[in-house]
Amino acid sequence: MEALFEVAHHVATITLNRPDKLNAWTAAMAKEVSAAMLAADAEPDVRIIVITGAGRGFCAGADMSLLGSIVAAGLDSNTSPASRRAPIPEVAKPVIAAVNGPAVGLGLALALFCDIRIATESARFGTAFARRGLIAEFGLAWILPRLAGLGNALDMLLTARLVDAAEAQRFGLVSRVLPDEGFAEAVALYARELAAGVSPRSARIIKQQVAAGHTQSLDQAFALSEQEMLASLQCEDFKEGVAHFLEKRPPSFKGR
Repeated sequence: MEALFEVAHHVATITLNRPDKLNAWTAAMAKEVSAAMLAADAEPDVRIIVITGAGRGFCAGADMSLLGSIVAAGLDSNTSPASRRAPIPEVAKPVIAAVNGPAVGLGLALALFCDIRIATESARFGTAFARRGLIAEFGLAWILPRLAGLGNALDMLLTARLVDAAEAQRFGLVSRVLPDEGFAEAVALYARELAAGVSPRSARIIKQQVAAGHTQSLDQAFALSEQEMLASLQCEDFKEGVAHFLEKRPPSFKGR
């Protein structure tokens, strides 16, 4: 298996599983990760999804043997970009990237399209494409400037240099940088607290609002927020959100 999948405490964890290759991306991995993402999104017990890498890497990008085969034989349906992407933008539930090592090229895009990114102190981020005679693939020309700003995005894309975790945090690519020791446990605790303490319905709607905001005017975003707020006031999770606060107890959200 090139992607491992487990569920515990309402959190689905997807682990890229080619540690000897720094979890370099393959067509098989793409299929397995996509299937795991869709399964987690459809599973009622899952509220949060975490994606990480086995061993000392997150994802070092497309497997070099795949790139070598393209040089030798050209593209086919199994090596097209579409076959190597994971459906993170289409997933309704919050997705956390636990970046435990190098995230380069496709691996960088995989992390950036997650909703929250947490990195180890030793993590490194890079685009690589310009050094391979390629262009900004996998939507990086769209997402990177939105997160890091135009100048920082062009710096990363044109130089293809590696950015350390501290610089990535300054750029806005990651929200938290944690020590390497105990990293997996710290991310798991964060995800479990999010799964237990936040309304799954609220998380889903908020993610939809933020995604819609990329193409909305302020008036459109405000109108949508009013519409969704009225719907929220009639849902079970709103009643529970008020009740657990007044009763000073942990929440028991149902996602309805």
